[in-house]
Amino acid sequence: MTVETDPLVLIQDLVERALKAGADSADAVAGLSTSISHAQRLGKTEKLERQESQDLGLRVLIGKRQAIVSSNDWKPDGLALLVERAIAMAKTVPEDSFCGIADPDQIVGDNYPKLEMFDPQEPSAETLIARATETEDAALAVAGITNSEGAEASWGQSRIALAASNGFAGRYQGSNHSIAVSVLAGTGTAMESDYDYSSAIFGSDLTDPVEIGRSAADRALKKLGARKPPSAKVPVVFDPRVSGGLVRHLTSAINGAAIARGTSFLKDKMGQAVMSSGITIVDDPHRARGLASKPFDAEGLANKRRNLVENGILQTWILDLRAARQLGLTSTGHASRGTSSPPSPSTTNLHLETSTVSPTDLISDIKSGFYITSVMGMGVNMVTGDYSRGASGFWIENGQIAYPVNEVTIAGNLMDMFLAMTPADDLDFKYATNAPTIRIDGMMVAGT
Repeated sequence: MTVETDPLVLIQDLVERALKAGADSADAVAGLSTSISHAQRLGKTEKLERQESQDLGLRVLIGKRQAIVSSNDWKPDGLALLVERAIAMAKTVPEDSFCGIADPDQIVGDNYPKLEMFDPQEPSAETLIARATETEDAALAVAGITNSEGAEASWGQSRIALAASNGFAGRYQGSNHSIAVSVLAGTGTAMESDYDYSSAIFGSDLTDPVEIGRSAADRALKKLGARKPPSAKVPVVFDPRVSGGLVRHLTSAINGAAIARGTSFLKDKMGQAVMSSGITIVDDPHRARGLASKPFDAEGLANKRRNLVENGILQTWILDLRAARQLGLTSTGHASRGTSSPPSPSTTNLHLETSTVSPTDLISDIKSGFYITSVMGMGVNMVTGDYSRGASGFWIENGQIAYPVNEVTIAGNLMDMFLAMTPADDLDFKYATNAPTIRIDGMMVAGT
């Protein structure tokens, strides 16, 4: 392939040009993507689009100064201008004593794993239309469903290439299929809406469209007649649809960038109990058909499955090279980046491991409590751990789901919440971050 058509060859050439132009070191990332999306409402097409894009980013370092320039112009003249601008910028920006690419002995080399991340079967537009139609029709066929907010089906693929002056050169490709629908139940001011969706690397792994449609309808119908519960301090149970958010709050608090800035409520908790005994949280970049899998990190370092929390004990920060240098540690292979920004720490496929308790048993002894199916708002303070969000779901009475509730606020502190967590056994790998049903005792619920 020519330099113009092979993204890895292209960015290797770009790095060489940067070095010849005066850079002490450099790296570059390139991405090409193709996607098709279809949206419809009540059987009528609202969107059918195909998009193709390409982008690349060049990072150059001169001493302890770095600059990043991105472009979707891959023509020779455009690339020459990209190098020129990056070098000029790097000569003028302030120094950053912690920036820099990996040393040659840190990179993974060319023996990185080949992961199951790409479905070579591109669906036709007709296939996507059929998926959306089946999903919406199944939902509308359920008695009590009165309207549709629309159904969508999409597919996309991407190719990523990374090269650096330390000798690293690697590439991988991924794909994604998805279907979704949102419908309304009831009439007038008593209407309620809900949705369901499925997303997978391989089209064959998608949940059946009819099942998705019926599930969305069932969720909407169950919300009819919602009311506010009494304000109280009660056990709160997070449905798997929302429990993964608690895991993401934990990983935000142990992100190396936040730890280096001292802006995390867990900044002094390494090696200590930060969650209840028995809880283990895993980050696995190599999980087969994982929605966030990748064979190496964005700095060319090896990545691997890690227990971030094991039996409640915090095991590691989430580190890229810069955060690791700030903390006097070694990168954990968690660098992520786009084409227009430097690497930063980020997780991949996350999950909280299960217990042996069923969701039914988890709530069986709750005399009065709140089962949450959706949360809203951004009331989470990562410096203090204070947590306050809007929520809706169902009220629990005597170990049973009693009635739907909405317009509720839940509040607590993440440190206390983590230490009070009890997971169930219903883990399902549906998202990039997954957790089973989770119970937390003693949270404040503000209703009537």
